[in-house]
Amino acid sequence: MKTLTPRQLQVLRFVRDYRNQHGYSPTMQEIGDELALSKVTAFEHVAALERKGALRRGARHSARSLQVCDDIELPEDRTGGVPLVGRIAAGTPLEAVENPETLSLDRMFHNASGDLFALEVTGESMIDEHIRDGDFVICQRRQTARDGETVVALLEDGEATLKTFYKEGNRIRLQPANPEFKPIYPNQCNVQGVVIGVVRKA
Repeated sequence: MKTLTPRQLQVLRFVRDYRNQHGYSPTMQEIGDELALSKVTAFEHVAALERKGALRRGARHSARSLQVCDDIELPEDRTGGVPLVGRIAAGTPLEAVENPETLSLDRMFHNASGDLFALEVTGESMIDEHIRDGDFVICQRRQTARDGETVVALLEDGEATLKTFYKEGNRIRLQPANPEFKPIYPNQCNVQGVVIGVVRKA
């Protein structure tokens, strides 16, 4: 299976969970409604997942024939480590991808609750928070954040970035920790997780 974008992984999870709950797959409209996507955009993500070998259609190609391929293992299905789900920009935003790798950090973060994942940092925008290029950030999967927390934020263009979260009235500020970078004021921002630790290679 090729690497997946965060949005593609959301679609894949929803199809899997929907089938487990109902016994059949969701329609494109139901995928779009669940993930706040247009029907066309939902179809594009499904088509990409088919090309990458993550989803397949039944023989009749009916509206509810989508199935997760038998050999697909999602990061949370793995045991023995924290899933390393790709790279995250700590400079200008880039597309975060998910890769089938694992960091064995269970003992280090055994007190953390919830679903954990890891990202390799690229860029220097968070150096004043002691997060450098090449570090690994350990994140707790959450969709909300408090002011001052360092978050993995998915922007409206599908790109992800690592910044400090602040809510200012009706807008959100994603603040870098490097004076050479300017804050981001996104029109739309979906928090994917909150950083709970940093791992640095020697």
